[in-house]
Order: sequence, then structure tokens, then C-alpha cells
Amino acid sequence: MSNDRAYNFSAGPSMLPLDVIERVAADLPNYKGCGESVMEMSHRSKEFTKIIEDAEADLRTLLSIPDNYKVMFLQGGATLQFAMIPMNLMTGSKKADYIVSGSWAKKAAKEAAKFGDVKIVASSEEDTFTYIPKPDKSEFRPDADYVHITFNNTIYGTHYNDYLPDTGDVPIVADMSSCILSEEVDVTKFGLIYAGAQKNVGPAGVTIVIAREDLLGKAPENIPTYMDYKIHADNGSTYNTPPCFAIYVAGEVFKSILAGGGIKPLHEADVRKAQKLYDYIDSSQLYTCPVAKEDRSLMNVVFVTGDTDLDKKFVAAAKEENMHNLNGHRSIGGMRASIYNAMPEEGVDTLIEFMKKFEAENK
Repeated sequence: MSNDRAYNFSAGPSMLPLDVIERVAADLPNYKGCGESVMEMSHRSKEFTKIIEDAEADLRTLLSIPDNYKVMFLQGGATLQFAMIPMNLMTGSKKADYIVSGSWAKKAAKEAAKFGDVKIVASSEEDTFTYIPKPDKSEFRPDADYVHITFNNTIYGTHYNDYLPDTGDVPIVADMSSCILSEEVDVTKFGLIYAGAQKNVGPAGVTIVIAREDLLGKAPENIPTYMDYKIHADNGSTYNTPPCFAIYVAGEVFKSILAGGGIKPLHEADVRKAQKLYDYIDSSQLYTCPVAKEDRSLMNVVFVTGDTDLDKKFVAAAKEENMHNLNGHRSIGGMRASIYNAMPEEGVDTLIEFMKKFEAENK
């Protein structure tokens, strides 16, 4: 990696592939000879139409998205989806079941409760969200409009690994903001998948929504037009001016992943990176990871020393060594290494060597 580039362990916005940044930089003033930057061009132009259509096609290829699922590039982050989902899907029984496995899952459930009957089927809050709750099928309501899960919990470093709730015929809605494109998933197991792009996909500003077609078109007439998924699906995500530049960069990331052989080799690298970091933490006398081993995230590795002042010293010292944003979320403190797809393995190796040195100096 370029010597003037830091290893950025931020949970988001986070590292982007360097080849993508360099390609975007080269094309910034004059995109492929058209005389304009993507930042300037009309979202109705033939150039941008190709950009957004290619982005969708490439994402469909990467995730093997079936034809009966719509792909939308929206705005407002995953946070807006907390409201859009119940507005569009909680329209039958007006019931929805939520598994609360972290702060974002809790916020999603709270927002949905403004629109109908929300049941918290299970929560790990009493143990500071250190594990993924795994409720039995009998705990879900068979007449619920959907069941919501947060697939990867960025703040607490947990992930749905070998467990997916059995909800019968009730569609599962999954927030995959911090793990999308890091693993192959069977899209058909979900009614709707959504993800803020600023972790594994691109810059902040675009949110991906993948929704089964039969779930669309059920929004009540009195909801704001922009909040209706069908409007966006029917208009190819250009009902209004979309976040053009963010979609363009996301599309370049999709191209980069495809050129590298797709998601499988990325996932294998992600497993290697996370395993060596967890192995070191587990063998250490200074650091601990509070997360249940079976539920640990490949993307967000959280750890603590047990001493708040020492944690702060660690974060500051790491930054001096060109390793940025290792502080844990402000709500829980400690440290968090977000090692998304774009984090090179050498970045994790460098972090481990620093951790060893810091441990030796702070016994």
C-alpha cells in the first residue's frame, strides 16, 4: 500500500479499494472522454443511465439476485429504511417481529413501532449485545408481516453466522449494512435486504435495497411518495435525482470485485484476516473480546484491555503508527478494528504486531 495511506479501521465511512480510488480520481474531471465529471452529469443522460444500469447488473451477478427481486439505489442511509420498511411492509396484519441484537436493531424496532404492533421476540441487551439471540420458530407470530434482523452488528462485533431464524412463511428483512459483499448469501431466504453503502461498497450517500417483487405496491396511499418502494423500483432508482456519484463509485467497486473473481475469494481473505486477529486476542494476557465465539463478526472485531485509560492510550498510540479509527463506538468504548473487504491483510498483520508491542510495554 502507498506509504502515505493510513490503515483506516473506521466502521464507516471506511476504506475503499485503492484501485477504485485511483480509477475514480483519473476519471474525475472528464469521465471516459465525455467532457464532464460524473459529479456534474444529468441523471437522465445516457452516460449516467449506463452507469446505474451496469451497477445494478453487476450487483445482481455478485449476489446472484433472482429476476423477481428489485434492486434500488436510495438515499437516507439504513436509518431511513427503519421507517420505509414498516411503511411499505407492515400493511397486512400491521404486526412485525424484531430480533434485537444491537443498537441499530433496537433503533429499527423503535421506529417500526410508530407504524404498528412490534414484538421484540428476543434481545441480547441484558448481556450488552455480546451474542446473537436465537429464538425458536414458535416464538414468532405466524401472522406477522415480516421478521427483522440485523445481520452484522457493527458496534458490538456480532454476526449471524450459522443461524437464520425459521420464520415459516413470514418474510425476513435483513439489515446487511456492515457485511454485504463479504460473504455469499442466498437472497431467496430474505424478503428484503438493505445496506448503507459506506462500509463495504462505496462512499456515504447511497443505500442498497433488494426487495422481493411481491412485497412491493402495498404501501398506503397517504405515505409520502418518496417513501414508496414501488415508485423507485418502477423508475429505475431515478424517480428523483439519485446520489449519482456514490452510485458510480459503488459500481466501480462491483467491477473491482468481479475482476478479482467475485465474493468467494474476498470472503476467504476476510476469514483469514479475522481469524488471525481473534486468535491473537484470545491468546493475549492484555486484550479480551467479549463476543461469544460462535457469533463473532468477520467485519468488526471489538476488544478491550479492561482499563479505560489504557484503551485510550492504545488508540492514540496506534494513530501515531498510521493506524486510524481504532476507537470503539462512543456508546461502549474500548477498541474496534473494522476490517472490511478493502482492508489489506498486511493492515491486520501490522495491527497485530503493534498490539504485541503495546502489550509488552504495558504489562
